[in-house]
Amino acid sequence: MPERLAEMLLDLWTPLIILWITLPSCIYMAPMNQSQVLMNGSRLELSRLSEEQRILNRSKRGWVWNQMFVLEEFSGPEPILVGRLHTDLDPGSKKIKYILSGDGAGTIFQINDITGDIHAIKRLDREEKAEYTLTAQAVDWETNKPLEPPSEFIIKVQDINDNAPEFLNGPYHATVPEMSILGTSVTNVTATDADDPVYGNSAKLVYSILEGQPYFSIEPETAIIKTALPNMDREAKEEYLVVIQAKDMGGHSGGLSGTTTLTVTLTDVNDNPPKFAQSLYHFSVPEDVVLGTAIGRVKANDQDIGENAQSSYDIIDGDGTALFEVTSDAQAQDGVIRLRKPLDFETKKSYTLKVEAANVHTDPRFSSRGPFKDTATVKIVVEDADEPPVFSSPTYLLEVHENAALNSVIGQVTARDPDITSSPIRFSIDRHTDLERQFNINADDGKITLATPLDRELSVWHNITIIATEIRNHSQISRVPVAIKVLDVNDNAPEFASEYEAFLCENGKPGQVNISMLLMLICLYTTVSYLINLPYSVHLHHL
Repeated sequence: MPERLAEMLLDLWTPLIILWITLPSCIYMAPMNQSQVLMNGSRLELSRLSEEQRILNRSKRGWVWNQMFVLEEFSGPEPILVGRLHTDLDPGSKKIKYILSGDGAGTIFQINDITGDIHAIKRLDREEKAEYTLTAQAVDWETNKPLEPPSEFIIKVQDINDNAPEFLNGPYHATVPEMSILGTSVTNVTATDADDPVYGNSAKLVYSILEGQPYFSIEPETAIIKTALPNMDREAKEEYLVVIQAKDMGGHSGGLSGTTTLTVTLTDVNDNPPKFAQSLYHFSVPEDVVLGTAIGRVKANDQDIGENAQSSYDIIDGDGTALFEVTSDAQAQDGVIRLRKPLDFETKKSYTLKVEAANVHTDPRFSSRGPFKDTATVKIVVEDADEPPVFSSPTYLLEVHENAALNSVIGQVTARDPDITSSPIRFSIDRHTDLERQFNINADDGKITLATPLDRELSVWHNITIIATEIRNHSQISRVPVAIKVLDVNDNAPEFASEYEAFLCENGKPGQVNISMLLMLICLYTTVSYLINLPYSVHLHHL
């Protein structure tokens, strides 16, 4: 660090020394009869950076001070001379004493009370304190009485380029959409320089890219970073590391620099269509599969990510559009083929479907890259399954007269094995539905016979269940309900509901109608008519 500071000071002082040698006539020396600043020695001349730095004018009634300057970071074997105080009241008899007070008086700045020379006795840093306010006063050497009122003046610490630019918020991260046009703004990064932005170029920064070309560029003064290549593809490269430099002194040689990194990530746009991994898919499914079961999955790959990669799947053609459906799995990004209707191996053994995958979200800017869809062929083979027997009817209705003879056939059920092997069928009655065992069935042909007498007046309906079982595979069984209606026959004589009693007059004449007897006969005929199903009005008419 000391070697670098020495080089910087040498670069700064060399042109000033040359200027001092070649332009002596520009130096103003005040007449001795007026308030002035006397500069002695080469160190005093080196600090002469401006006219107002040197001349302190006094009016008749007080001091009028200009600013003094001292270079920061100056260190040498002796204190550095900042300036000199002098008053026209001083004839040179050494009867005037100069007093200095204020910021840093006695600790940082020291005054020769006889000559008025002010020296900086410590190394100064402008970034810590840029200026000091002090008060000067001339007093009588013997009495210490003020000869003039005190006057305030400022010593400014003059900047040198001793601070490199810094990126306070680095490292940086930014994003830009892929396929962006040339010159698209990415972000803005700025550095700070602790040096004086007003004096010289110590804080004048110029930005450049050390690493990250030819993909990105930077505005030298504003530090705005832009794309330097059009149509960068995220699928080819997603992330870029850019090294940015900020250099002071306007970017000239000798300036200090600082660097930072910027990671640029290309965000995705929908610039790629979905593409099936294969053009033909083969699946097989048992014919007895449950409805809604997933038969297989098809997947269209998309190089994009997120919602740009989402695809919907549809069956757009084929001979199984009514039997199958395809749903989109948003998590796995594939299509799931499911069964909608039952299959029958004996009816049709294979199906062909045409499945389409299409992007859900499309970007019209990239329509020329389309269409954003793809198709694949799906062949589904139906496998034969050992199916249970199938009855010729889902239900059976039988009728039998209540006086039917025992062991007489009252009906028949039939069933078959739908499989190609066509196993023989064995029939039986589920006795839980025929607890009184009123019916029997022939195990071979399914004929139902009467086992016990029937009585319609006790039970009109009998509901039983018939079981059909494959002989070759007893686990394959089917059931069918059979309803048996008992038909009535005239097997019951009329009966009076109660005993009737008639009264006759003892002197009644032959042929005379007895009212109570008439009512009894009406009741009798009504009962008989009901039992023999004859119209009641006919009997009443005959009566």
